[in-house]
Amino acid sequence: MFIIGDFAKYGRVSVRMLRHYDVIGLLRPARVDPDSGYRYYRAAQLARLNRIIALKDLGFTLHQVQTILDDVGPEELRGMLRLRRAQLETAAADAAARLAQVEARLRTVENEGLMPTEDIVVKSLPPVRLAELTGIAAGFDPQDIGPVIGPLYAELCRRLDAAGVAAAGPGIAYYEDAPHGGAITVHAGLPVAEGVRSIGDVDVVDLPGVERAATIVHRGPMDDVLPTAQALARWIDANGHSSRGYARELTLAGPGDRDQWVTELQEPISGPA
Repeated sequence: MFIIGDFAKYGRVSVRMLRHYDVIGLLRPARVDPDSGYRYYRAAQLARLNRIIALKDLGFTLHQVQTILDDVGPEELRGMLRLRRAQLETAAADAAARLAQVEARLRTVENEGLMPTEDIVVKSLPPVRLAELTGIAAGFDPQDIGPVIGPLYAELCRRLDAAGVAAAGPGIAYYEDAPHGGAITVHAGLPVAEGVRSIGDVDVVDLPGVERAATIVHRGPMDDVLPTAQALARWIDANGHSSRGYARELTLAGPGDRDQWVTELQEPISGPA
């Protein structure tokens, strides 16, 4: 048997917690020395301790744990813990996305007026035939677009491979207002040869050319695109131009390391030549 300090060490809990569990009858020692009052525990009691801690982590109060502890089997408890793990993973992903958004806003504030305007080039965009898939994003913020456009491109590549069709150039994403309340229609496209007319369950469209577009190169993940997009907006306004729609996004480099991504933003404009 183990003295209470050693049992606490193996259970990764405090001695104080074990004493409390004893007082409320949740986890009694295997033996208490009648003379010294020392509590002793058996190794087999670690299983009950693990169940108590697991149920606490699931959000149950100690009173509830005491009520249900002996009625929850190992398989049911495993299922409950897996569900809790999935919930925590989702919460962590949401928190990470919110943190990325805050960091992007912070960089935007810190870099206001610092992005060199000579990086902005006005040019025409040629028409291009695209194989594309579309989806709906809740808004135009990066955290809304990212979870939609990533899976679209993955599925598009899978379908093109299955059809034996090779992309004829880098990816082009473009956006439109969806018919209902603030949502955005996301188009994830890959150029294909002019002779391609149809590809099974993939849309083939002719994306019109643009006479004049203000363009800027963004380096890094698209979660961090806000400072670059706003620098482009400031340049358009300062030079007397008007935006004619959402910027297209031309993927110049998209390696596995998102920090190495290179994307050209291409915003259609009108105004002085």
